Order: sequence, then C-alpha cells, then structure tokens
Amino acid sequence: MKRITWKKHHKWLGIALSLFLLMFCLSGIVLNHRWLVRDVDISRKWLPVRYEYTKWNGGLLRGTLPYTDEDSVRRVLVYGTGGIWRTDTSASAFADFNDGLSDGADYRQIRAVAQTADGSLYALSPFGLYRYGIHTGWQQIPLPTDGDEMLTDMTCKGDTLAVLGRSYLYISMSPHTQFRKIQLQAPSDYDGKVSLFRTVWVLHTGELFGMPGKLVMDAVAVVLVLLSLTGILYWLLPKYMRRRHKQGKSADKAARWTRLSLLWHDKLGRTTLVLTLLIAVTGWCLRPPVLIALALTDTPALPGSTLDSPNPWNDKLRMVRYDTACGDWLLSTSEGFYSLKSFEAIPERLTHTPPVSVMGLNVWQREVQGHWLCGSFSGLFVWNRAQGTATDWFTGEQAEDKSGPPFGKKAISGFSADLGKEPFAVEYYNGTNALPQPESLAALPMSLWNFALEVHSGRIYIGIAATYVFVFIAGIAIVWCLWSGWKLRKKNRNKQVHN
Repeated sequence: MKRITWKKHHKWLGIALSLFLLMFCLSGIVLNHRWLVRDVDISRKWLPVRYEYTKWNGGLLRGTLPYTDEDSVRRVLVYGTGGIWRTDTSASAFADFNDGLSDGADYRQIRAVAQTADGSLYALSPFGLYRYGIHTGWQQIPLPTDGDEMLTDMTCKGDTLAVLGRSYLYISMSPHTQFRKIQLQAPSDYDGKVSLFRTVWVLHTGELFGMPGKLVMDAVAVVLVLLSLTGILYWLLPKYMRRRHKQGKSADKAARWTRLSLLWHDKLGRTTLVLTLLIAVTGWCLRPPVLIALALTDTPALPGSTLDSPNPWNDKLRMVRYDTACGDWLLSTSEGFYSLKSFEAIPERLTHTPPVSVMGLNVWQREVQGHWLCGSFSGLFVWNRAQGTATDWFTGEQAEDKSGPPFGKKAISGFSADLGKEPFAVEYYNGTNALPQPESLAALPMSLWNFALEVHSGRIYIGIAATYVFVFIAGIAIVWCLWSGWKLRKKNRNKQVHN
C-alpha cells in the first residue's frame, strides 16, 4: 500500500481505538493483581442497569443448604456471588447471614456452604474458609495454602471436610481445627502436557514467568496507554496551534509538546512492537472462535515457566464430591472428570461424562433419583454414571460426550431443590422466576476485579455479544493499528535513506 494509505489506517484506527485501548490496559493491570484490589468495590448504581441483580441472576444464587438452627427450626441458606442469606423452606423472608465476613464483594463470592456431621456450618470463598459461630458469626479458619492459591470448592463425607484449591486439596477430620495439605497423584493418563488455552492465557497476563512476567506485561500495558495518549496529542495539538496562530498568539509550547509526542510515540512504538503485538494477539486468542480451538489442544509445558510444575494438578482442580453409590471421590477439573477411591490413590479419567463449559461447573449435586446434576454455562445435565449417559435436564435429550461450548442455550449459574415445591435452575443472565428476589439485593456492590473483567471482555459496552464479537474485532483492529504504525515508520526510514 501507499504511504498515505498506511497513514490513514494508523491514524483513524488509533483514534477510534484509543478509549477502548486505554480501558483494556487499565483493566488488565487490575486483573493481574486481584489480591491487591480485593478490598475495593464498585457501586452497581454507577453501572448500566443490566448489572443490577434481578431474579437471582449473575450467580447471586449459586446453591442452597437446608439445616436446622440452634432453636431446632428448619432453615435454608442461600449463597452465591453476593454472600449468604437465611430463609425458610417457603422463602417467605430473607435475612442477612454475612456477619463476620469481610465487607469486600470479592470476599463474599461464596463458592460452597456445608454442614458437617457435628452440625457446624462452613462457608468457602475464593479467599478463605469460614466457620459459623452462634455468637461470633463467621470466623476464618487458616489453611496451609501457598500464598495466593484460590479456593474453589468444599464438601463433606462423614466427619471428613474436604476443601479444594485450584492446585491442592485440604482435608480435616472432626473437630476440623487443623487441615492437611494433599498433592494428589498424577492421573493414569497424565502426559505432562497443558492446555494451549492455559498457555496462551498465562502468556497474555505474564504469569507464565511468575511475578516478573506479570510486571513486564503491566509495563507493556503502560506503554500502550502512552502510545494512545501521545497519538491523541499529536492529532489534537496541530489543530490547537492553528487556532492560536489565527488569533495571533504564540503556539511555541504546543509545538514543543507536538514534537515530544511524536518523538515518544515513535520511539515507544518501535522499541516495544514485539511485546505490544504479543499482548494484542494473545488477548485476541482468548475469546471465541479461537478460544475453542485452544481449549481442545494440549501442548508440552514450557520448561522453566510456571506451567512446568511438579504438581500434575497445578491450577486444574475445580470441584470435588463423594459418590456414595460408587464409593469413590469425584473430581471435576479443567481436564475433565476423574474418580479415586481415596485421596492417596491414582485418579482415573471418567468417560461418557456431561458437557462442561471451559469456565467449569457451577452446579454439581445429587438429584432425587440419585443421579448427578452437572450445570455450567454449557447447560444443565443429568449424569447417570452407572449407565454412562448424560441428558439435558430441561428437554431430556441425550447430550454429546464432548467439552461444552463457552456458552450454551442456557448458561446455568445455580440450582436449588430446597425452596418451594419443585427444583429449579438459575440462569446467569435470565435468573429464575421460581423464587422472588428481595429488592435490597439488586444493587449489591461489585468488586473492582469483576468490574475490570467486564471492561476487559467488552461486556460493559454491549453485553453478552462482546464475548463473541467485541474482542475478536477489537483485537484484529489493534494488531492492524500497531502494524500500520510500523509500516509507516519503515517507509519514513526508507524515504530518509533515499534522500
């Protein structure tokens, strides 16, 4: 293409993308450091109305737990992304049950609630395990985790309380005052490979090389912010200078800023092109349709990286259950379903399992006939282990024995069989009509990290459609903008050489 064409592409793409690029970069830095911002919340009143909780959507109702309180009254705990509430079996009224939990919205994203054989109540958030005391409320119980490991699930079997992190298992026997950390054995089909999706993900964030890698990617994000700002200045300042000249006033200061903007825009763009292209291309790959291909492909772990771990379950564990009918433990992982007779045994991969979204299960519990209910953003399925079948809970149709899409016809975020006359599922976007939601819960705060995720994914602008089109289109546009800037600079250098 001619130089003037490259210039137009770079200029107008840069102007159109500048705001989105700024938001991509700032939100990306926040996403890279969740532990640092977990105390910061955003009011939903400042967000588009679709971000208000309605009909228990958005994961507000993930699950329920029936229990008998200290007065021998039958109660039901409702838990999810906004905390825990107590009600009765008819859901006539809801009382706040979060006393003792930290105020931050991130701390109240409850993954599981369980009652042990001695009647004690436990709640699990990604950041901690809590035990409920009648007079003290929820109190955190220390776990022997490795610093920043996120917790994912919890279940009980007899007097055993099992807490699952993304990489390790933590078990405790009654009275559950001390937990033992367990690194599960490598599964029988383990080959040392990791998902290509996971590899690209941690390459995009920099986590592939630990905290130094994250800081490098943060620096690249800052570079992109500076490229956007200097580009906008270089576009706006000449207009300001012409206006000053028409008024007969000096524009020397603006002229200096114009030269500086061009100088830094050029130097930063040239010296960081490989890294800026890397962050743009890898980010583009993390959304459909490329995401699906990456999720289905395994690759050897890069030696020396965080993926090259001696733990075969590093960042792969998602949920744990005990199957009383088969007498074994079940694991839901990013690699599929596994069974093991004890936590010291070798996990065996299960076949003929229900579809699960790449984002993992949200629902995993027994239904009335003894089969497993497995719900994710791919849908809700009834899994009959004995017969090796999985059927759609809504239609009764046979499910395909393969990984589910990121989003199915129904994105399931919760389920309950403890409220009302009939069991009901809760959809992430549409919620449920089976249970009235108190109006007071509509505007519960959103964590800054979750807000940054909505911005980074583009959903803050156009909703769910962003999952499929926004990042895909924006990613291509950003790559082309960066490349056109390089081509423009290259043509400038060639022109200088010929002169």
